Amino acid sequence: MSAGAKVQKRGVPELFRFTYQIGPKTTSGRGRRVLSELALENGLAGRWMRLVEDRRPAKAEVVVEETRYVESDTALVKRVLGREVGGKQNILVFNDEAHHAYRIVEAEGDDDPVEDAEALDEDTVEEFVQEATVWVDGLDRIHRLRGINVAIDLSATPFYLARAGSNTNRIFPWIVSDFGLTDAIESGLVKIPQLAVSDPSGQDRAQWFNLWRSIMAKLTTRERGGKRANPKPEAVLKHAAIPITVLGKLRDDMAAEWEAASEARPPVFILVCKNTRLAKVIHEWLAGAATPDGVPPADLPGLRNTGGTLNTIRVDSKVVAESEGSGAKVEEQAWMRHTLDTVGKSAWPTDQQERPVYPDGFEALATKLERPLHPPGRDVRCIVSVGMLTEGWDCNTVTHIIGLRPFMSQLLCEQVVGRGLRRQSYEIGEDGLLSEEIAKVLGVPFEIVPFKQSKVVAKPKKPQHHVRALPEKQEYEIRFPRVEGYQQAVRNRIAVDWEAIATVRVDPTQIPDEAMMKAGQMTGAGPPSLHGPGKLEKVGLARWRSEVRLQQREFDLAAALTRRYVEQDSCGAPAHVLFPQMLEIVQRFVRKKVVVAGGGSAVDVFLSPYYGWAVERLLEAIHPNAAQGEAPEVPRYESGRGEGTTEDVDFWTTKPVREVSRSHLNYVVADTKTWEQSAAYSIDTHDAVVAFVKNQGLGLAIRYLHDGQARDYIPDFVIRLTNGVHLILETKGYDPLEAAKAQAAQRWVDAVNADGAYGEWCYAVVHEMAGVANVLTAGGA
Repeated sequence: MSAGAKVQKRGVPELFRFTYQIGPKTTSGRGRRVLSELALENGLAGRWMRLVEDRRPAKAEVVVEETRYVESDTALVKRVLGREVGGKQNILVFNDEAHHAYRIVEAEGDDDPVEDAEALDEDTVEEFVQEATVWVDGLDRIHRLRGINVAIDLSATPFYLARAGSNTNRIFPWIVSDFGLTDAIESGLVKIPQLAVSDPSGQDRAQWFNLWRSIMAKLTTRERGGKRANPKPEAVLKHAAIPITVLGKLRDDMAAEWEAASEARPPVFILVCKNTRLAKVIHEWLAGAATPDGVPPADLPGLRNTGGTLNTIRVDSKVVAESEGSGAKVEEQAWMRHTLDTVGKSAWPTDQQERPVYPDGFEALATKLERPLHPPGRDVRCIVSVGMLTEGWDCNTVTHIIGLRPFMSQLLCEQVVGRGLRRQSYEIGEDGLLSEEIAKVLGVPFEIVPFKQSKVVAKPKKPQHHVRALPEKQEYEIRFPRVEGYQQAVRNRIAVDWEAIATVRVDPTQIPDEAMMKAGQMTGAGPPSLHGPGKLEKVGLARWRSEVRLQQREFDLAAALTRRYVEQDSCGAPAHVLFPQMLEIVQRFVRKKVVVAGGGSAVDVFLSPYYGWAVERLLEAIHPNAAQGEAPEVPRYESGRGEGTTEDVDFWTTKPVREVSRSHLNYVVADTKTWEQSAAYSIDTHDAVVAFVKNQGLGLAIRYLHDGQARDYIPDFVIRLTNGVHLILETKGYDPLEAAKAQAAQRWVDAVNADGAYGEWCYAVVHEMAGVANVLTAGGA
């Protein structure tokens, strides 16, 4: 009950006891209830709550008794059964959509971290619990008064909903007769769902098969939203843009085929999202309302909302809530229902006089809202949804579906894909069979997701080592600046250090640009069988690539970079001076710094996430052209802390350590088996080295951008050479971000050298043991 709610004293008073956690807002879900401080105070003051036990401050939890006014069984039965049934007893009940009619067991104890990683939102969980129990609770009350002889369940998806305790993902045990999805596909009664079965990544399972898991594996901890896995919508879109574009172009191709065949209705593309935040970002991107930073505009013009035509709509609980005024909310909700009900319908049915037959209340509502009288869903080509398409809605023009959410149960997979399985035509062909109809599906995995049980095994305690600066080794102290950013003052000319700038690698083995799709048949458990009906088909970016004008894309990117620079306070150059230089830089970057591997194409750099990486590389690399009279880029030092020094190092570690001579510290900590130990030995014994330190606990961090976030690069060693130069040395194995880190390190070095306050610095990377000595010899010369 919300803090401002009024107690409705209608019905029979009943006393309930609840345990509440005290939190910032009143809600429930995940097997617990949360009550805000204000709601608790109002409940106690209004006397519909009585405090039984206050467990604070040891535990933010209270036990209360609540008086709630519940409709009596007699009143409910009279209202529900009405005059048609009257006082009759021994009732026969048919439960349609029976997957919402069973007794749910709420989760107990702590949350499972594996379940949390793919959890639904709190409000969705609460809806699941309510949907699963409200109908069966009503039947219990009818049975107490009238008696129910037998209840027959009817459901296309007879599985327990997600979070039904230990029964989650299990089929109902009381099933007598089952005509499942596999049977429907084999008999031709529904479309054949095509799933991604392989891609260039070489993984056992195509990344687009379970798109949500694939995306989550690519996000940083911050982007993923921490333990509760509530990821940033912009981060999800960044990695979902390519499969969305692929299916969107396939939908365009199908639309052209339908139009040539005189089919007036458009094919419909459905995107099912995890939550309203993600749905809002996806909808705005497709409809053309807004584009997040680091993501290029959606290249699907057929889905944009232009000229008052709604080609793409968003359907979730918050769409109506965003309308102004209570009356407007109700009316918009009714209009949205009419829109959904008429997706795929080109005209209303007519009576014997050829007059359109409108649904009840539609004509009056359309007149009041000043909207046309044709079916409002007639022109809809794309639906971005959260939870309103899970059941009770069918449209035979749905042809493409993407799932951008976790799928914790077989039920959810079948329900979402089921939106695209209704056939357009049931006409028998000359061979006496129904023609093949296909629904292409990405990101909706037809498999039962097992819950893993982690076993904690006690491990022996490792010895600890105290790593610190030794006073007797003060001569080996190393000092360094703490750089938090850079200062530029561009007046006319800009430049790029083309040797230092990192490449963008377009690699379909890491980010698939295509997938093989084939009909998959349900086997009841585990992955789908791929030996069912339907052809094997390749889907990918070929159509998009054929339409791309490289010159136009380079022009757009240069314009975007110019706007970013002109908006900076430190930029004194006008846009018309900067733009030609930016365009030349972008064109050279695409030709020289976009590396294509594995059958990809250079134009893919204008798709997310490559697009965002290209923008970051260029923004980090562009600087004033000092060779043509511009002031060089200089560091902006941290104001809250002074310079860094080895004297401040003091920490404990359980990692292996090695004693060294020419270091202010007593130990070098080893993060690898032998590589860093060998490198430390070579540095410690080389004639060109005066002092060195392993950069662990030292605090030397170089900022760089990747995936829209500022990150810290921690190089391995800082070395003072005999000629006074400080060398930052990185010893590397394989690192996909090596080029971006090296670019950031070179920028740091160039800016510090331009300032001059900390002497001369240089940076080097070695990939093999012999390279360490060679770099030291060259640097000390």
